Amino acid sequence: METEGPTPKPRLSIPEWDKGDRPRERLLAQGAKALSDAELVAILIRSGTPDQSALELAKQVLKQTGNDLNALAALTPADLMKRKGVGEAKALSIVAALELGLRRRTGEQRERPRISTSAQVHEELRAKLADLPHEEFWVLLLDRGLRLIEVRRVSVGGLHGTVADPKVIFRCALERGASCMVVAHNHPSGQLRPSEEDVRLTRKLVEGGRMLDIIVQDHIIITAGGYYSFADNGQMS
Repeated sequence: METEGPTPKPRLSIPEWDKGDRPRERLLAQGAKALSDAELVAILIRSGTPDQSALELAKQVLKQTGNDLNALAALTPADLMKRKGVGEAKALSIVAALELGLRRRTGEQRERPRISTSAQVHEELRAKLADLPHEEFWVLLLDRGLRLIEVRRVSVGGLHGTVADPKVIFRCALERGASCMVVAHNHPSGQLRPSEEDVRLTRKLVEGGRMLDIIVQDHIIITAGGYYSFADNGQMS
């Protein structure tokens, strides 16, 4: 009479692996760049089968496309589910992760607009500020090539003014690594000429920018009827 051999030990899911071999722990400790493509896919699929670990299954999934991530991204969930051990949840995780990577790469390739004239600043902010019944203060954060990083509202005030704190303005620039900036606010009254407070604030920002190596390119006042540029009128020195 033949005796049965030992029952095969089930393959372990990632949380049961030895700590040094777990891709998730390695990712936390060493960063995503330290992991192989197979280890990253293993994290997505989480668990293997009784015959294959998650990492071995990930290697088989990659082998299916010749270890080409672009080819892997072209597969549909149905394509992935043809492989034994890859169910719907695993297939959807892989497809979703690769789609996010594609969108990130596409977003990085978009050219950010270059803001080098007062007219361009006015065009960027006119719809946001021209018809408001109250004052708002905004900042355009730019890199060294004057490409736009972010447009951000700094403060909201009343009919006759708003508080624009230089510390808040420069904190915005430092947070985003901006090398240059343009500040702007609106005059609901329609008065294009700057007030004495506008002039003092502009000087304070220019001086503060020199100390932080951040160039304050211009200060724009926007109304429903047009705009006023400190730079165009030689008032940024």
